[in-house]
Amino acid sequence: MTDKAVLNRNLCDQKTRKRGRMKATAVSLLALFETKMQLEVPLFQRQYIWQREKHWEPLWEDIERKFTDYLDGRKDAPVHFLGAMVLDLKQTPATHVGKRQVIDGQQRLTTFQIFLSAFRDFCNEHGCEDMAKECAGFTLNKGMMADTEVDKFKVWPTQLDRAQFADVVGAGSRVEVLNRHPLRKRPYARNFDPRPRMVEAYFFFYDQFDQFFIGAKTEPPLAGDAPLAQRVEECFQALKSALQVVEIDLEHGDDAQVIFETLNARGEPLLPADLLRNFIFLRAARRGEPQEALYKKFWARFDDPFWRVEVKQGRLCRPRSDLFLQHFLASRLTADIPVKHLFVEYKFWIERSQPFDSVEEELACLARQGDDFRRIMAPVKDDILHGLVTFLDTFDVRTSYPLLLTMLDLGMDDEQWVTVSTILESYLLRRAVCGLTTKNYNRVFLGLTRTLRRDGANPDILIKQLSEQSGDSAEWPSDEKFAEAWRTKYAYQVLNNPKIVHILKRLSDTYLTGMNEAVTVESALTVEHILPQQWEEKWPLADGSKGLTTTELWTASKDDEARANASRKRNQALQTFGNLTILTQSLNSSVSNSPWNLKKPELLKHSLLPINQLLHDISIWDETAITQRSDDLLARALKVWPHNAVIESKK
Repeated sequence: MTDKAVLNRNLCDQKTRKRGRMKATAVSLLALFETKMQLEVPLFQRQYIWQREKHWEPLWEDIERKFTDYLDGRKDAPVHFLGAMVLDLKQTPATHVGKRQVIDGQQRLTTFQIFLSAFRDFCNEHGCEDMAKECAGFTLNKGMMADTEVDKFKVWPTQLDRAQFADVVGAGSRVEVLNRHPLRKRPYARNFDPRPRMVEAYFFFYDQFDQFFIGAKTEPPLAGDAPLAQRVEECFQALKSALQVVEIDLEHGDDAQVIFETLNARGEPLLPADLLRNFIFLRAARRGEPQEALYKKFWARFDDPFWRVEVKQGRLCRPRSDLFLQHFLASRLTADIPVKHLFVEYKFWIERSQPFDSVEEELACLARQGDDFRRIMAPVKDDILHGLVTFLDTFDVRTSYPLLLTMLDLGMDDEQWVTVSTILESYLLRRAVCGLTTKNYNRVFLGLTRTLRRDGANPDILIKQLSEQSGDSAEWPSDEKFAEAWRTKYAYQVLNNPKIVHILKRLSDTYLTGMNEAVTVESALTVEHILPQQWEEKWPLADGSKGLTTTELWTASKDDEARANASRKRNQALQTFGNLTILTQSLNSSVSNSPWNLKKPELLKHSLLPINQLLHDISIWDETAITQRSDDLLARALKVWPHNAVIESKK
């Protein structure tokens, strides 16, 4: 739960049904572990069940976002609530560590302790001993205790989880945790045996710290110019100030079960767009602005069914209305705005920055940019944006939408849009063909958005800023690097079918001249290997011998070394662009594994695409033909998706 108001409303509803003295307080995440206290999970609670994709990754994304805010100097952003913790005071002897039972929130509390333990050990290993000592005070109790081996832990899980929890929190270093829980593999097994879930959580968070603070040779960390100790300290301050939980303390007479059921009720939540609409029109009423007239003129369009269509983004599907508001706000704040934080961030922006003089001006801006977003999500063929947004959709680069909204908001003519399309497609496609990571695209595009907001929408700015990017996560690959990947990389290892189809279709169009009829393909196209992947039976090697299958290559003798090398060379060539073409599915299936003397006539007979008609004069399809075709396609690709210097010279 990210909105404190929603939580308080639930709690108020619950309190009307019972008389108790429950206290709900928003506190810092670290405040839960600041005092000499143990949060004990009752034995009847379930074991630790959190896992990477559903729980650890979203939690890390929330925390990483606040780390990034603090390193970027955005410390005035609204705090993020990580959920609610229901705690019940437990009577203990005066000589013992004070204890409270965890009624709700045990999975979060346990994970936070694992997180802090990994953070502590990371700091120790990288020379930040002072911060490690500071952090240790939030993972282990100090001073006199009746039972040191138990009472030293700030959280004490259910009985079956205690051994692994003690190993993770009490080991004191990553090396020691690894010694206690090494990776093991059973005989003949492909994968390592899974380790206890808390141990896996520890290594997950430790690895995230390593990536975030240390980076790699080709990928420097955020704010890498600052000393590590300084960056770690800034992020620790984020833990103390920007990440909060709602602590609910039960007192005598409070019904723990009723509160647990209330907090975990499965009601239908309001969408961010619903919350924002209410927020906007309530302000209009308070200002005396005509709600009904404003609704008809500006907001009614958002009630069109188009906006309710759900689109997959990340792990979840979201209505287009929510995605628009997310990308709109990101384009204005030039900061990453997850959907689940949208209402809080938007409200904070309006109240803090006061970017509009009236609600009417605010709604007019939303309506105008909503129309822009509709052009992006559902482009029509005669729109200047059609080619670019179709490419972005095919290559799944929706993190660029705040940048597009900004450029549409600032205004560019058609000639500038053509240049921008070439720039962005070249940058993204070259990176895709080279197999470079997409994980930092959000940061790259927000940086571009920030620059355009400051300096104006100009293609020259895009070229300059993208050309200055470096490292595997952001560089614009040179002609040499692009050519090497084009000729050698297995296309299907770095690209999927739609992306390869897009590339080959664009290259096919380059063969058209003014003397050709326009060819429009309505049916879906698929990628076909001209030399088939199962070639051994019908496609002899250059010396006429039969090639070796993958299984035979593993057991080939020295006598078969020549055939083995020739087979490996062919296997490598057949996976490159020079051996790929595009066909309709039915034609693909009918000719797939046929020898060249049968396959070629069928290709020429049924496919009118220029990229296939050019196969007419090729009598033998072998590694030499693949290399020649690869070079021809590459020469065209370098012109369709040129590097920065070529784009600048064309201007």
